[in-house]
Amino acid sequence: MSEQQEYLDVSVWRGDASSGDYQSFRVPEYASQTILDVVSWIQQNADPTLTYRFACRVGMCGSCAMMVNGSPRWTCRTHVKKVAGKDRKLKIAPLRNLPVIKDLAADMAPFFDKWVKAGGRHAPSATRNDPIPQIKPESAGRDAANAGIECINCSVCYAACDTVTGNPDYLGPAALQRAWTIVNDEKHGNRDAVIEIVSAAGGCHNCHSMGSCTLHCPNDLDPMSAIAGLKRLTARNFFKRGA
Repeated sequence: MSEQQEYLDVSVWRGDASSGDYQSFRVPEYASQTILDVVSWIQQNADPTLTYRFACRVGMCGSCAMMVNGSPRWTCRTHVKKVAGKDRKLKIAPLRNLPVIKDLAADMAPFFDKWVKAGGRHAPSATRNDPIPQIKPESAGRDAANAGIECINCSVCYAACDTVTGNPDYLGPAALQRAWTIVNDEKHGNRDAVIEIVSAAGGCHNCHSMGSCTLHCPNDLDPMSAIAGLKRLTARNFFKRGA
């Protein structure tokens, strides 16, 4: 005799930037089931109009990030048993701090706009005809630059950040972590400009050091420490100018 089928009580956000509400679904529970599996089941078996975003399904691209029971997560790497609890209830919504396109798909444009504004694009310090500069592997700058290099811009840290919620002009953890990488990269051609940007309104000194960005990063990066590094660097730069 087969075991009795268990079900999950799933509430999913439906709507767009102007209006919406949660819709309830009863989803079969299976072994090793992820949150992305749950969303896919709803779209394939209950409501084909459900809109969401995913790509690799193996925790590499970050495009499936959503709010799950109030926390931002990669849904492909979040197992149901980890978050559903004994009551088997799930509440799934688009990433917060971003506009909603439709249902579970958030508009990533503001996130990337801030990444660019923080100086995230590389500025070469040499031409292709110049010799490639040698950076010592043991240098402090290289270690600092490498610390955030695995960021894949999934925006989980941005959704986790209460400072972003309260201050829409704040650049956010990912953009500032990228800025920390840039100012420690000896091959970058305009590090002073990046320092000026992150010193201004909406920059690193708006961070309240609550640590939600580091806590929720799926790649175990530490944006809070990168932002702290920017605070120290920009403060030293300010006092040097005063002197």
